Amino acid sequence: MKKKEPAFEEGLARLEELVGRLEDRRLGLDQALAAFEEGLSLSAALKKKLDEAAGRVEKLTRDLAGRPLSEPLEMPPEPEVGDDG
Repeated sequence: MKKKEPAFEEGLARLEELVGRLEDRRLGLDQALAAFEEGLSLSAALKKKLDEAAGRVEKLTRDLAGRPLSEPLEMPPEPEVGDDG
């Protein structure tokens, strides 16, 4: 039976926990390696979920012809350097 993947938020919380354990530096070498391996695996799974979500958002924000519905973000103009005197 395939193990169910945790929700994104649960995975992120676990990753933060692993990072905290590694930063604590009280783990033995074997425990640290196991935590690091789990963290790498979890990080890859979370990145995949983010990429999938970004793809869904991109798909949802296109019109029927495939053109983006949103306009590019326009940056506000740079403030002009004023005369001081």
